[in-house]
Amino acid sequence: MGADDKARQPKMAALVRKAGDQLIRKRIVGGLPDLKQAVYASLVEDLVRRGEIPDAPFEERAHEDAGFDAIDEKAVATFIRRARNERQFPMAEETPVGDVLTHLHLLSDGRVTNAGVLLFGCDPQRFLPCAEVRCMHFHGTEVQRPVPFYRVFKGNLFEQVDQAVDFVLSKVNRSVGTRAEGTCAPVHHEIPRDMVAEAIVNAVAHRDYTSGAAIQVSVFSDRIEVWNPGELLPPLTPESLRKPHRSVLRNPRIAEALFLAHYIEKYGTGTLMMIRESREHSLPVPSFGGNQPGEFGTTVWRDWLTEEVMAELGLNDRQKKGLAILKLNGTITNREYQSEAGAIARTATRDLKKLVEIGLLRQIGTTGRNTRYILSGKRDINETN
Repeated sequence: MGADDKARQPKMAALVRKAGDQLIRKRIVGGLPDLKQAVYASLVEDLVRRGEIPDAPFEERAHEDAGFDAIDEKAVATFIRRARNERQFPMAEETPVGDVLTHLHLLSDGRVTNAGVLLFGCDPQRFLPCAEVRCMHFHGTEVQRPVPFYRVFKGNLFEQVDQAVDFVLSKVNRSVGTRAEGTCAPVHHEIPRDMVAEAIVNAVAHRDYTSGAAIQVSVFSDRIEVWNPGELLPPLTPESLRKPHRSVLRNPRIAEALFLAHYIEKYGTGTLMMIRESREHSLPVPSFGGNQPGEFGTTVWRDWLTEEVMAELGLNDRQKKGLAILKLNGTITNREYQSEAGAIARTATRDLKKLVEIGLLRQIGTTGRNTRYILSGKRDINETN
């Protein structure tokens, strides 16, 4: 060992000893990188011990200002009743609130956690002001100012979901059947209720509640967008949501309560259900992903591309057949278009080029087999024409 190394060794030990209240001798043998790692770990441990940084996820931290008087006993009883009916929840409606919160892991050292406030609080926004859903209705395909119709839904998370779903369904097209189908005349919405509910519940269950942003639901003439703060957690990607995938939860306590009340399923099946429902109802498949860092969005497309609209655009039968397949699968290639529309390669290329020119389709890729086409949306047609 050289003279410089001998001079450095006591200094390294002294730095480690200063990381805590007690003097602890620890020899660092791996050089400067190991010293930095040891000092950092000791510093984090000390900050956690002093309460200056949290040692638990946000939903599991006790809220300093929320006591048992902040919990709505009626909301707890309503949850128990529904959970017993839907998931065979073991507790009776008259179970004391403290026992229910304990069973659901919504207490920390005897105090109500943030998740408990969000799920069963009398006034959750008193403690967590940004935990709300903001709903907007636009008559066209773009954001307008001022917003034509705007509502903010507060209350506990179950109430927020119910109110937001009702808002969306009140703005989309619906038809009423006859009593011949049952004792009550059935109501059919252009978008199945399950798809709308899944998009909103996912936002509520997976949002980042430490963010100052709120969940935003926007109804346009061609789509419904649901945005929440908080990106997908790895290893999930927008592409993986279209295939069987495991569930990765940011807020497992909140998700558990929503599962017990049958608002969600736990096993990563929600997005697959949305895709399946869209195909069964001849709707374009949903889009998943965020336009900005730190957020996630789901777009549910409305069936605006009606026979009347296609007639106005002057589409031929081949193009209509190709669009029908595209709505079911989300994308289409030139070769797939040839097969479905019964067109030769040159005709298929001309048809697809026309659909791109009028703004109905968007081309992904330039040449070769990887070139695909996706539905652009009504707003692109409006801009093109």
